[in-house]
Amino acid sequence: MTARSTSPRTLFVAGAWAFKGAFGAQLRCHNVLRALAQIGAVEVVMLGDPDGVSDRISEAGRDVRVAYSLEQQSSPNKGLTAMLKRTFDPRTHYPFGHRVGDQGVDRVVRNLKEFDLIWFFRQLSADMFPNMAWQRSVVDIDDVQSTYERAALRIGGLPGRLKALRRFFVWRRRESLLGGRFSVLAVCSEEDKQYLRRLGVDAHVHVIPNGYEKPSVEPVRSPAAPPRIGFIGCLDYLPNREGVTWFLNKCWPYVKREVPRARLRLIGRDGDKFPELDGPDVDRLGALPNPSDEIKTWFAMAVPIRLGYGTCVKIAHGFSEKCPIVSTTFGARGYSVVDGREIYLADSAEAFANACIKAIREPEEAAQVARRAWIEFLRKWTWEAIRPRVWAAAEDCLRSSDG
Repeated sequence: MTARSTSPRTLFVAGAWAFKGAFGAQLRCHNVLRALAQIGAVEVVMLGDPDGVSDRISEAGRDVRVAYSLEQQSSPNKGLTAMLKRTFDPRTHYPFGHRVGDQGVDRVVRNLKEFDLIWFFRQLSADMFPNMAWQRSVVDIDDVQSTYERAALRIGGLPGRLKALRRFFVWRRRESLLGGRFSVLAVCSEEDKQYLRRLGVDAHVHVIPNGYEKPSVEPVRSPAAPPRIGFIGCLDYLPNREGVTWFLNKCWPYVKREVPRARLRLIGRDGDKFPELDGPDVDRLGALPNPSDEIKTWFAMAVPIRLGYGTCVKIAHGFSEKCPIVSTTFGARGYSVVDGREIYLADSAEAFANACIKAIREPEEAAQVARRAWIEFLRKWTWEAIRPRVWAAAEDCLRSSDG
């Protein structure tokens, strides 16, 4: 980061949920906050209940503290009139149905003069405030909402696709106006950056990839017998559940015919709540405190994701474990990897199953694929490697405000 006469002071605005748990969004929030703390003092405005997050925030650095919290209020937007307004007016307030009260908005605006920049973690946080322009601001969008709806257009029945089409139209129009609301936008992939450019977004857009922590020691794998294929992810999250259900129904029977002793291992909370995630030789392990011990026994990690937005943090996680990965092209979006070099990519059920079988039957080749992915991970997708991109986005915001 370019040297400045003083260290920048950042007001960091995020929902309380962003500090709880160890999932993709929470990992991103924590590491972005830690990067900002390395270049200056950071004060956090918490949207929602701050209980249980103080330790998580203190881990980000000495110069990070919670300034205050703001209560979230429900902002119902149901009914035909509200739906029509949201559909045709992209400047409608509170599209997620939650808001910060007027006093909270006034407090944030009043305090802005004390800071060099304001950083919103995810568009969800920014959209709890009125649809207004923020000077000296960065919004870390992370997930571009309309891309989720675009993916939903490819799967499901006609009623679901029609709803997704309307939501896609609504969110794409809102996103085209982001350049007028914030000084700098951050997204997690080059694909998302180019997508916003095609929407006509007139703003500085930075790519801050999702990543994973570098292990303290290089992983050593010990594939188990009988062979295991594994999946990790919150199973109450629809894109994960939809992907695993597709894999179980379309791919797993073929794998079992070719490798009858194979087992599928599912790591993730709430898997027992969904009977559709059951099947022959499927082990639902729940949330594990140390998934590395389990992942090192897998012949491959399956990422059968066909729905969602942003990038799958589980890809970077798998790379960090030096585990061979079989993924859909959609699941690997945002990662500059090549089929057969750092990953196995397959989109049809038969091709996906065959890639899993290949990883089991040709373990030495799969290990070489994982080794190449590990090298790329160290270069691109550790949070240590990503941190300078956070600094660059902050510096761009400061530089534009200086001008």
